[in-house]
Amino acid sequence: MSYRSSTVRRPGEHVARAADFPAQAPEHRDHGHRPAHARHAHARPAASDYTFTHGKRRVRIGPVAFWICVGTLVVMAGWTMVTATYFAFKDDVLKRLLARQSEMQHAYEDRIAEMRTQIDRVTSRQLLDQEQFEQKLDQIARRQATLESRTTTLSTLADPTITGSIKGSVPPASHKPIPLSDRGAKVERGLAAIVARFTGRNNSGGLTGTLARLQESLDRVETRQASALANIEEGFNGKARRIRGVLVELGVEAGKPLPPATGGPFVPLKTSSERNAFDRYIERVNVARSHVDRLTHKLMSVPLRRPLAGELDQSSGFGVRVDPFLGRPAMHTGVDFRGDTGDPVRATATGTVTQAGWSGGYGKMVEIRHGNGLSTRYGHLSEILVREGQSVRIGQIVGRVGSTGRSTGPHLHYETRRDGDAVDPTRFLRAGAKLGLAF
Repeated sequence: MSYRSSTVRRPGEHVARAADFPAQAPEHRDHGHRPAHARHAHARPAASDYTFTHGKRRVRIGPVAFWICVGTLVVMAGWTMVTATYFAFKDDVLKRLLARQSEMQHAYEDRIAEMRTQIDRVTSRQLLDQEQFEQKLDQIARRQATLESRTTTLSTLADPTITGSIKGSVPPASHKPIPLSDRGAKVERGLAAIVARFTGRNNSGGLTGTLARLQESLDRVETRQASALANIEEGFNGKARRIRGVLVELGVEAGKPLPPATGGPFVPLKTSSERNAFDRYIERVNVARSHVDRLTHKLMSVPLRRPLAGELDQSSGFGVRVDPFLGRPAMHTGVDFRGDTGDPVRATATGTVTQAGWSGGYGKMVEIRHGNGLSTRYGHLSEILVREGQSVRIGQIVGRVGSTGRSTGPHLHYETRRDGDAVDPTRFLRAGAKLGLAF
């Protein structure tokens, strides 16, 4: 890049130009014939240099040095102006800086005060939330304790297994109370999760969500308990209906006798409005259960069970038949069941032995009075294992199969009597099979 020469003039100063030098003759352009010192003496100055002339003195400066000097002068001039401006206006600048600093300080103080207010508000809200949280925890704990006590109550409502009860009339699952051990553990884990969340530990569900899930879990437990109560009540009511139907079919009075060995002062029952729905449901179940207990107690004195174990093999039925000894029609007051000598003969209902010994054509015979005008006889025994006046229970062995008395072989002669008159025992045995009764 080339720079054009410039001239700086001052008074009394002449700037040399290229025109001041005489033109060279054409003959002198041949550098090959001129001496070297002559060529250097008459050489033209470079076009990019700056030449200053004062009198006969001539100063030549290169472009780099020239612009360095110019830049230095500009920087010094700018610095001088900035310094002069600072000293002229430094008081105003300081005042503005102090005012700005004071303004920033006040802004920070206001911000700090606002943050303190927010902290106080958050702290108050946390205290309120903590109080509500503790109240909800107390409610959940009380509700869990209530459900556990209800589970204990449900376990006592299961149909008791007593002699003479109906087998398989109500599915076992219907009477099975809801176990709260696993659910209680889940609730405890939920409470621990709530505490962990409230103390700052991570819980993806959040406090509100965890409490809601716990409430839903307890609601499900309560619903299942209500369903279990309904099933229990329905089971008791169904059993009572079946027992009443059987007793009516057999002509046995299904009244409400006073239960034995009971009593106590009369205490009025609280009104239903003073108790919750669960307690009212428990009352209904207890009433249904008491009805079943009375009917079951009545059923225990009705001869519905089989006198021999296993399937009964009937050899002669009740009613008119041909007498095996005389060969002419005769009334058979019972039924005969085949058996081997020595097979155990069992009482078909609870009662009291009224006769135990030899009785004419019966041979060795046991008679049991069951109440309600009902009695049973067991004839042709080979051995008697009870005595007169003895109380017997259902399924108790009263003797053994034999062939004593008017008999053609080992078998059991079984009779059922109402008010002393013989009735068909198979009606009672079929009713017992219908109810699924055992010894």
